[in-house]
Amino acid sequence: MKIYKILLGYICVAMLIISCDVEDGQDLNGPSTESISSDLSRGELRDAMFGVFADMRTQLGTQIDAQAVAGREYWRFQSSDPRWTADLLTGTLDNNTFYTTNPYAARYASIKNVNLILEGLENSTETFTDEEKAGIRGVLNTIKAHELLMVLNLQFLNGIRIDVADEENLGPFVSYEQALTDIFTMLTDAATDLSNSGDSLPFGIPSGFNDLSTEGDGGVSGFIAFTNALAARVEAYRGNYPSVLELLDDSFMEMSGGNLSKGVYFTFALTGADVPNPLFFAKNSTGANARIAHPTFIDDAEAGDTRLNKVVFREAENSAGVVEPNPLTQSNLTGTHDVFIYESNTSPVAIIRNEELILLAAEANHITNPTAAVDAINIIRNAAGLGDYAGGTSQAELVTEILRQRRYSLYAEGGHRWIDLRRFDRLDELRPLDRDGDDIFEQFPTPENENR
Repeated sequence: MKIYKILLGYICVAMLIISCDVEDGQDLNGPSTESISSDLSRGELRDAMFGVFADMRTQLGTQIDAQAVAGREYWRFQSSDPRWTADLLTGTLDNNTFYTTNPYAARYASIKNVNLILEGLENSTETFTDEEKAGIRGVLNTIKAHELLMVLNLQFLNGIRIDVADEENLGPFVSYEQALTDIFTMLTDAATDLSNSGDSLPFGIPSGFNDLSTEGDGGVSGFIAFTNALAARVEAYRGNYPSVLELLDDSFMEMSGGNLSKGVYFTFALTGADVPNPLFFAKNSTGANARIAHPTFIDDAEAGDTRLNKVVFREAENSAGVVEPNPLTQSNLTGTHDVFIYESNTSPVAIIRNEELILLAAEANHITNPTAAVDAINIIRNAAGLGDYAGGTSQAELVTEILRQRRYSLYAEGGHRWIDLRRFDRLDELRPLDRDGDDIFEQFPTPENENR
């Protein structure tokens, strides 16, 4: 299959994008895919796991930008590539260009590496204990589930392949609903494995998981909490709300008094062979590369909402030394504010955090327990400097309020608004559109080189 030519290229690159000391002095590029899959050693496991965690960041900026532009969170200006303001705002999408093929290939390359390690674990003559094997499987399947969900968020009703372990005999495309079911099963199996993994894992966990670390337990309980949080997100996408509440109880959610930023993050660095945060641009960036807040993000906000600090008014000194507005125009689009939730090129990017979990609890309660839903909403509103919710408590009214809070709480973090409006059949709320000829779309095309 043609797509695997791309994937194998990503596999070779993946090991180059992390910076950390490797035990036994091994080169991160040393283990071959054949040696990993045929007989996984402890040293190869440690090296390969570093690579897998690094893989998760590949093409992250492209995917988040594409989803955020689709959901009118911001405009992506890039003077060298007008497709950001053409294709992605008109809905005339190309099935053989960067915003379609690059995230797709990157996510499946990550999954390929996970499958290689799982295969090697089965074939290993190393003295891994049953507990260690359970922990390895649990972490890897959680990562695989996350990557598959990222693909599915782009592909939606196109469906995706779940079974890609044998590149010579790929599994079929499955529907959106079936894919969510399979991903959820993968996460529940991963949580079970992790619960049987003992007190530690035979490899290191990245610093982006430090918020969930418990002293002396080697990262296991934190990874279980992360797995359950991802599963809660999947169950919300499925509309299985009782399950969401059960999973949140076993996640890292903290309601009243909790730290909204607590969570799991992608981390970045400028040292060694690591990579910078691809979502960072400096204030007052030029049209060569900029992320410009969609005007409705400012216009639709409630007075006093502190989450407006995620965007910054563009202003600069003129030739006379007077500070004045510095709006940016490209492709007949003019914006006055920069997106600025990442303050440097080493700022972490959230995978999932407590603020989202509290809003998932609100969503899960909005039908059967509107009082609990409003209580959760008020935690988010109050943290943003707003008063308690004073609107209606019908299902439709609560969904409107929950989506509003998700829009501002999760702004520019993962393209959530497009996914949220789509799953509640509210994409038309993105109208009126910015220019004549612009349009809304609900999914990206399957890459041209995929054989269906």
